[in-house]
Amino acid sequence: MRKIYEKYMFFIGIAGQMVFYLQAAKIFSVQSAKDVSLPAFLFGLISVTSWFIYGILLKNRVLIISNIFAIIGALAVVVAILIYSK
Repeated sequence: MRKIYEKYMFFIGIAGQMVFYLQAAKIFSVQSAKDVSLPAFLFGLISVTSWFIYGILLKNRVLIISNIFAIIGALAVVVAILIYSK
């Protein structure tokens, strides 16, 4: 049962990070970050980076891989906000 749940969490861990990618795509497509909070996404970036480090310390593949996706997505949003904030 644990292996099945680990596979489920691997999928959910990556799929759940799509929120960052969707937000970044929206900012880049409309070329505006007017109503997007930079502090919120910076905090999110710190959070997922912390989970990534924790995953490394635990040697937990699910935490490491899902949070790599999260870090890339969160960085994309932060960069998009910095480029398109007016």
